[in-house]
Amino acid sequence: METLTIWLFDSADGAELAAERVKSLARNRLITVHDAAIVAWREGKDKPKLRQLHNLAGRGALTGAFWGMLFGLIFLVPLIGAALGAATGALGGSLSDYGIDDDLIRQVRAEVTEGTSALFVLSSGAVIDRVREAFGGEARPELIFTNLSEEQEKTLRDTFTTEHETETK
Repeated sequence: METLTIWLFDSADGAELAAERVKSLARNRLITVHDAAIVAWREGKDKPKLRQLHNLAGRGALTGAFWGMLFGLIFLVPLIGAALGAATGALGGSLSDYGIDDDLIRQVRAEVTEGTSALFVLSSGAVIDRVREAFGGEARPELIFTNLSEEQEKTLRDTFTTEHETETK
């Protein structure tokens, strides 16, 4: 079973530093990283910077479309307004098929604010306590996670993996 973990940090650099620690944990086989992305919102900026971590992505990594849809729902929808409400509702509904519900989206939207960051990791085989320990030096590493069922994992992979995209061309 795969897990989407979202680690929230009190600094704009916290997620970047944590990504380096996740790489180390992966080398030590304490976590298998399938894909990862960072959201960093620097002080004084109007919006966060979003980046997929290709250096952490493993076999079967998700496409930018998945991260784009997720981050769009979290950070862009409140700015767009009600005009696109129906379309964004449909997108949000499709993510709930993958275990990502409106409550999680609202929580991330509320907590990732100016001066903070978040690390999103799609992984399996994680020893969560060891991962949490690895972030011990960071200011307020808060974990939000969603376990994906086997069916949700298959649907997610069929829809958003790079391998699937290659197979269909």
